[in-house]
Amino acid sequence: MDKHYINCTRGNYIITEDATEKEQQTPAPQSDPGFSSNKLDVHNWLHDIPGNENETDLIEVRFKNTRKGFYKNVNKLRLSKGDIVAVEASPGHDIGVVSLTGHLVKEQIKQAGFTFSSEEEIKKIYRKAKGIDIEKWYQAIELEHITMIRSREIALKLNLNMKIGDVEFQGDKTKAIFYYIADDRVDFRELIKRYAEEFKVRIEMKQIGARQEAGRIGSIGTCGRELCCSTWLSNFISVSTNSARYQEVSLNPQKLAGQCGKLKCCLNYELKVYLDAQQDFPSTQIPLEVFDGTAFHQKTDIFRRLMWYSFSKEEAVNLTPVAVERVKEILELNKKGIKVKSLNEGEPETVEQKPLDFHNPVGTESITRFEDNKKNKTRKKKRGNWNNNNQRPSNNLSSQIIKKNDNPQKQ
Repeated sequence: MDKHYINCTRGNYIITEDATEKEQQTPAPQSDPGFSSNKLDVHNWLHDIPGNENETDLIEVRFKNTRKGFYKNVNKLRLSKGDIVAVEASPGHDIGVVSLTGHLVKEQIKQAGFTFSSEEEIKKIYRKAKGIDIEKWYQAIELEHITMIRSREIALKLNLNMKIGDVEFQGDKTKAIFYYIADDRVDFRELIKRYAEEFKVRIEMKQIGARQEAGRIGSIGTCGRELCCSTWLSNFISVSTNSARYQEVSLNPQKLAGQCGKLKCCLNYELKVYLDAQQDFPSTQIPLEVFDGTAFHQKTDIFRRLMWYSFSKEEAVNLTPVAVERVKEILELNKKGIKVKSLNEGEPETVEQKPLDFHNPVGTESITRFEDNKKNKTRKKKRGNWNNNNQRPSNNLSSQIIKKNDNPQKQ
């Protein structure tokens, strides 16, 4: 029997073509490289502990891209990661994939900040998805891209300052969620009417930011890996240019911006380490007074504890590395009105240059070496083909015929 994979931002799962045989759903094996590429995937490191599955009846279910929800297993179904289930929705039901069970679900609820005032607020898991449920779910998935393109055209005709970033259909095809980005408030009264007439479903508009859009769509970052917001990062912390200044990173907007156009989230990852290492560093705004002039700070090597100074305030020329302890000593002397002879005691400190462990062929040969050889060959060829009378001779056979015709006595 032929089988194929569905990979529409829900993950890879083996689906049989016969709808009657889809009741027993078989998830893709864990060895499948595409199975672990789900967005915001959680590794259940307690899965092999006895009794972990029965510790709580709360189940984490994921839907399209990064949307997840927590549901109650009221029917005591035997569920495991990868099972496709039908869950309660408003209205109707939705189709999702079980992403986590056991004790870690409680930890995920705490991390996500979900609060339930009563157990009645927690939605339920109805059943494992049947063949007809999965067939309708697959049809809804196929409509999402077409609906997104058409919804953008309608919003453009209405001259609305917004962008439809993604569309997600509910599993029973009765409701669609339109994720949009807008800088200002948008009047949706006419837009929702047009959408309801066009798509014949219940419309829900949900506003997201640029970072959330990048997490939903997914991409490859400048580091060569998948975006953190689409793989494991669930909460977004504000990033400012001060994070780059503390880490001595060049303030180049093109390099600091991520795929979403905002500052990269990874600028905050090592910020605390840099702040801790710079606690005893002196202020970089205070210049150093020496007999040769005034030295201004240009850059800092935090982990080598070196501060680089130059006697030019505008240009970083003739940089001199000075240890942090020496800078503190010079500042204390400057406060007393004493100028030092040099930035470094004794001979100026030099930075050791490590030898390269590879051969660099750049610059060893001329770029025009091929052009020179070509010119020499053409010159030699031209010189050899011309005779003393500045006439090009023909081949040997034709020259012999010409000589015979030119001698009338021999004829």
